[in-house]
Amino acid sequence: MSAIQVALNRAMRLDGALGVAVVDYVSRMPLGTQSRSEDLDLDRIAHGGTDVVRTHLSALPLFGHKPDQLEDILITLNGHYHLLRPLTRRTHEGLFLLLVLDREHADPDAARQELRRIEDLL
Repeated sequence: MSAIQVALNRAMRLDGALGVAVVDYVSRMPLGTQSRSEDLDLDRIAHGGTDVVRTHLSALPLFGHKPDQLEDILITLNGHYHLLRPLTRRTHEGLFLLLVLDREHADPDAARQELRRIEDLL
């Protein structure tokens, strides 16, 4: 089993996890996805998430921060959380983890901690 598949499986074990993807924000393409719902279009969410990650990374120097200081981005929607975590290690330049969580059943802080650990698997 590939490291990406192991990472996806682990993320889907989180409480409230609806879907997860490893995304290349240079090409906007998911390298792997898993979802509990056919209604969740992870390809489309990954494409939009790419714009969010790119914008944040390019804006950080304006505020005196380096791009590698960005840990994650939390987007709060009516029923979901979207958690985006750029993978900052040099070998993962251009990748981010995207996790979609059910807002009623998820613990965003626990998910953030687990994504840090999952990053080490990749």
